[in-house]
Amino acid sequence: MRTTLKRGSTNGTTDGAPVLPPGPLTHVTRYGPPRRSPFRLVGKVVAWLVAAVLVVAGGLAGGVWLWWEHSLAATAPSTPAERLAQQALDAPLPNQPAVAIVIGYDRRMGPERVLETRSDTIMLIRADPRLRTISMLSFPRDLLVEIAGCKASAPRLGKINEAFTSCGPRGTIQTVRGLTGIPINYFITVDMRGFIKIVNQLGGVYMDVDRRYFNDNEGLGPGQTYSAIDLRPGYQRLNGGDALAYVRYRHTDNDFYRNARQQEFVKAIKHQLSGFSAVQELPGIVNVIKSNVTIGAGGSKPLDIETVIRYAKLAYELPSGNLFQVRIAPETLTQNSFFALSAPESEIERAVDAFMNPDPEAPVKAAAVATGGRPRSRSQGPPASRVTVEVRNGNGVANSADDAAYLLQQRGYKAVSGGNADTFEYFETQVLYDRGVQGAAAAARDMVKLFGDAEAVEAPPGAELATMLRVVVGKTFQGTLAPVPRDTTPVHRPPRVVTDPASLAPLIRRQQRRAGFPLLVPTVRESNSSLSTLEGVRLYRLTPEHKGLRIVYNGPFGTDYWGIQQTSWTDAPILEGPTLVRKMGGREYRLYFNGPNLHMVAFEANGAAYWVVNTLLNALSNETMLAIAKGLKPPKA
Repeated sequence: MRTTLKRGSTNGTTDGAPVLPPGPLTHVTRYGPPRRSPFRLVGKVVAWLVAAVLVVAGGLAGGVWLWWEHSLAATAPSTPAERLAQQALDAPLPNQPAVAIVIGYDRRMGPERVLETRSDTIMLIRADPRLRTISMLSFPRDLLVEIAGCKASAPRLGKINEAFTSCGPRGTIQTVRGLTGIPINYFITVDMRGFIKIVNQLGGVYMDVDRRYFNDNEGLGPGQTYSAIDLRPGYQRLNGGDALAYVRYRHTDNDFYRNARQQEFVKAIKHQLSGFSAVQELPGIVNVIKSNVTIGAGGSKPLDIETVIRYAKLAYELPSGNLFQVRIAPETLTQNSFFALSAPESEIERAVDAFMNPDPEAPVKAAAVATGGRPRSRSQGPPASRVTVEVRNGNGVANSADDAAYLLQQRGYKAVSGGNADTFEYFETQVLYDRGVQGAAAAARDMVKLFGDAEAVEAPPGAELATMLRVVVGKTFQGTLAPVPRDTTPVHRPPRVVTDPASLAPLIRRQQRRAGFPLLVPTVRESNSSLSTLEGVRLYRLTPEHKGLRIVYNGPFGTDYWGIQQTSWTDAPILEGPTLVRKMGGREYRLYFNGPNLHMVAFEANGAAYWVVNTLLNALSNETMLAIAKGLKPPKA
């Protein structure tokens, strides 16, 4: 549903003072099909490989560019069902965040033909170049929703994966849009047979495997089997078959953990490609993509290379901690007799809100709280209520200054329309500030984030600003501001740990003789955790040159696991790009956040690397993670 707020208007291109609506703004209610339930979460994230792999193309040119055009054209919708799906998409808006739906499907094969095609993965991905954030929201295949009608069938209640079986990708797009109210600009369908090929073409992917995984279907009858898997704990390289088994696994836990595994796989791919230099592998990777991936774009124009590389560049350069993994709280779910999951509509709305409004400052503020400080953002600009702004029209579009001033007023700024700028040829919005005014530069940086494609410029001599800031709206201004992120800063809590310096010390001392690098002993652990009985301590060959030691603990929920990794491999891909670095107690700790949650703490000492990894669902508090890392000590003689 589209809601329009009238802001007043003037004739021509001259902007006058804004006319506000009479009376206060009221709450906007969005109407749509009933939202039933979420998240028994998905199986496979191969489509994310597409965006990650395309990053490599950023430095290529000439004939390779033409090859890319041909390759990209091969991924365009070609079947009637795919063309119908493309027509169901919303056109992406220039310089605005975009949302793609990823549909991973597989085929059930009979003796002579395909019996059924099912969607096993349904995921929304939102990329916001203005805030430099990417967020992911996954849907369980057994989610009970109102499925959009198609052909001769009317809308009906059913499991969300039935939308693809009955109505193809268009049915899935319309069903998810009806459930969430989110406009969808792109679709990506992935034949899951390509997953193994793509991972193997990359030479495998290094993953932090949280525990022992094993399942053997030998001797089991039809309908009793699960995906076979045989993985031991620890950071390691997985081939395509093992990677697929890992992200699909849900035999002894549930879809919440499976969703978390697939999101960790996305991060692992990003880490690995950050150092990817084997350009000679690119043709083979792209050939696999062409055969197994379809990409459709909303609007009348086909997907172009510039758009692909722009989003791939965003993913490649994404600050650590700005990949947001949105989940439904497990305790809100209920299951009916048909094994469909449901949750309160309020929980669906909360997940949608978190997906659409991620806070890029969340890791910085959470780190400050965890270390005993006060949450502070990077900008440190004055509050909006203390910032005066004059807005001028620099793009020639009628009422642009009026509209921008009105939107800024809704954000708490003291904004007025100042009419036209000196020219209508401004492309990017400019935010001018007086260097001599305290807080003006920081306020300008905050303002730039609201307009996205904008730049902060020191006012030239003679500009004579009558307000703290002057905004000249350019052609990139499309009548909207960036959404206000929701503050998700956690409350400071004492670490939940117990002192346990002796239980593992003898075992670590015995392993030290074979490790070949200095091992550390955990002297504290999370208070409700215990050493796993399934290979709790494992010393192994991580690479031909390096060994690794993994310590595995059962987490506070009993079905989750956290761990401590130690290795002589100090430049492992997982250590790429920490969110923050903090020096505490003589050690320099690298902090890796998932939004406001501290997922990993790492440090180097004596030529080796050590890290503490949270559970897949980040059950350990930020303070607890830091306490465990600080408690790693050399064994006493």
